[in-house]
Amino acid sequence: MTGSLAKSMTAALAALSCAATLAAAPAPNKKAPMNTPVLEHYTQGTLDGVWKRPGLSMRDRSIVTVAVLIARNQAAALPRYLNLALDSGVKPAELDEIIAHLAFYAGWGNAVAADQAIAVVYAQRQIKTTSAGVQASRLKLDEAAELQRATMVGNNFGAVSPGVVQYTTDALFRDLWLRPGLAPRERSLVTVSALVASGQVAQITFHLGRAMDNGLTQDEAGEALTQLAFYAGWPNVFSAMPVFKEVFANRAKSD
Repeated sequence: MTGSLAKSMTAALAALSCAATLAAAPAPNKKAPMNTPVLEHYTQGTLDGVWKRPGLSMRDRSIVTVAVLIARNQAAALPRYLNLALDSGVKPAELDEIIAHLAFYAGWGNAVAADQAIAVVYAQRQIKTTSAGVQASRLKLDEAAELQRATMVGNNFGAVSPGVVQYTTDALFRDLWLRPGLAPRERSLVTVSALVASGQVAQITFHLGRAMDNGLTQDEAGEALTQLAFYAGWPNVFSAMPVFKEVFANRAKSD
């Protein structure tokens, strides 16, 4: 057996194993019996009620939840919520953008795991993806704001890691954030959700402010925290809430 053939067979077996595991995840809107009655009680009562709250659309709740699961590398739970996102109006191209975005904000390994999870969902729904949007024209850049950001980061950290500073400018703020396949508001919502889910409190101030500049309202941001409490855990949300409170207060003063 040649080396290339062996590698191909190994990759195929790994993909089949992953697909079998992910396919076993419960489908949306189907109440799979749970092994722990107390968890089932809270799932069918409290958690189901959260999804029906009016402060955030089902589409936004799906985006927040998918972002949390990717950021926390909980790929086994993803198929259910990827299906729910698609049923709530999130387009396959937008899911593609969310996964690529979180490769930078939650790590490449987590994004690759999500890519494997979505392959199963797409196969079941007979969704065909294309690379048509990969080289799409970028959104217009706010040159003044970007220069201010890049200057601040360069002055603070240029001597610490020139590579990080360079990729932050070139790959993130002059490319990733300008991709048109995901609206800036949703891209910011994904970022803030991932930061809360991974406990990256120090990064929230900038990105929450950016999210609100991109159209996320204070009420929507607060309701996103409610959704995040259930999928990222109360400790992560309570660690983030003082930062949210400060951002809200500062914006109220400047209005």
